Amino acid sequence: MDARGLLPLALNRMTASHSSHESSGNLLFVAAEAAATPLAPMLAEEGFLVTVAEDGLQAVQRGRTGEFAAALVQLPVQGWSPEELLEELQRACRVTPVIFIASDEESGADFTSAVRLVKLGAFQYLTHETSKEDIASTVRSAMQHSRIFQSAYPRDQNRPAEPWMHFLVGESAALGQVTQIVRLIGNRRCTVLITGETGTGKEMAARAIHAAGSRSVLPLVAVNCSALPENLLEAELFGHVKGAFTGAVQNRMGRFEQAHRGTIFLDEIGDMPLDLQSKLLRVLQEREFQRLGSSTTVKVDVRVIAASNVDLCELARQGRFREDLYYRINVVPVLMPALRERASDIPMLTQHFIEKICRQEEIPVKQIAPETLSRLCRYLWPGNVRQLENAVEMALALSGDRSILYPGDFPLPSLLASKRAGAASPPHVPVPDEGLDFEQIVGRLELSLLEQALRKSHGNKKLAADLLGLKRTTLAAKLKSLGASASPAAV
Repeated sequence: MDARGLLPLALNRMTASHSSHESSGNLLFVAAEAAATPLAPMLAEEGFLVTVAEDGLQAVQRGRTGEFAAALVQLPVQGWSPEELLEELQRACRVTPVIFIASDEESGADFTSAVRLVKLGAFQYLTHETSKEDIASTVRSAMQHSRIFQSAYPRDQNRPAEPWMHFLVGESAALGQVTQIVRLIGNRRCTVLITGETGTGKEMAARAIHAAGSRSVLPLVAVNCSALPENLLEAELFGHVKGAFTGAVQNRMGRFEQAHRGTIFLDEIGDMPLDLQSKLLRVLQEREFQRLGSSTTVKVDVRVIAASNVDLCELARQGRFREDLYYRINVVPVLMPALRERASDIPMLTQHFIEKICRQEEIPVKQIAPETLSRLCRYLWPGNVRQLENAVEMALALSGDRSILYPGDFPLPSLLASKRAGAASPPHVPVPDEGLDFEQIVGRLELSLLEQALRKSHGNKKLAADLLGLKRTTLAAKLKSLGASASPAAV
């Protein structure tokens, strides 16, 4: 019987009290036969308050109802792959580091499993040969990591954070509107359309919606409608039978069937071909379809979340998107704000990405200098959250063995001034009947901008150049040609 179908058992909490040392923290220990392994009593002797879960379902449920500083999973867990259990524990335990330890039977797959799981966010992967002392040391390190994160971003004591909120990092008003919608619709089956610029985190919003409801016990099935050619997308969505087309050598279940009783996420739905849009419309209306090459009707219970970075209403006016499908998927609209509209979230997002990437790379968590964070907050991030994550990853690589990230580790394109200038109204300079000296007027304007930038940067020419979208050498040349005074603000 699949372990996910078992009813939760009564909470089995092992609490150790030893005068030799004080408790190290609450630990969720996941093991199929916890009573038969020496790890549980060893962990208790080390001072950890151990809560035992004997299958994946117990682990996820106890993660949702308890506060744990770390989780230790002894593989294998029947009915659950390590990746699947890691994802569910990350949803259930928002900031709980997860450690895996292999059994003797899985020792041959230690290296590949370790790389894969750490990349997915596991804190550490230990082999079956790891000593008890090293296991305890790793658990303590994970708990210290958890305490640092929670002290940096304490929870609101009046309202515990929901497990799904780790998908939406930030506390800005713009993101708060998204969070409120997710909280309201999480347990409903209504179709959702998520819009926003590229890189704003539309898939993260979809995962938050899925995790906020009862369907979260099953996976979210994601399909990128722009990544598959037209002749394969239909078979990918609805499946096919053997012989339906060349290369169909066996029956294949489509993504809608895979998402039965769960959620399907249709990313970049605006790229879906028109003829396939009509078939999707029927699925949304009737909750049934036919596999490619079959006349048998398949009924599904599935929640649909769609996403697009283009204006579907405009596509409908152009005849490139079915108007009836647009109104059918736009039941609950969710607009993901651009990062420039939620700049107050940049410090929290930056710290989140530093923690995540350092954990994946198995390196100590690095700090970020105040002037570096100030520069990141001033930048407009045309690539949004995705660009910020990539920039953090690059900075961590460029910083080498240093423990602090400096502005030079973030070689960002100088788009700040051009974006702001495009958003602002150009200065109005009337042209008198007698004419004017064009070069003199433009020179005065340039000089005014240069001096303002130097004052704002307290005389730092590199920062002043960044503010104006210029290279430092270009700024210096302009100052010289315009005859800017060598005041303290201009050095």
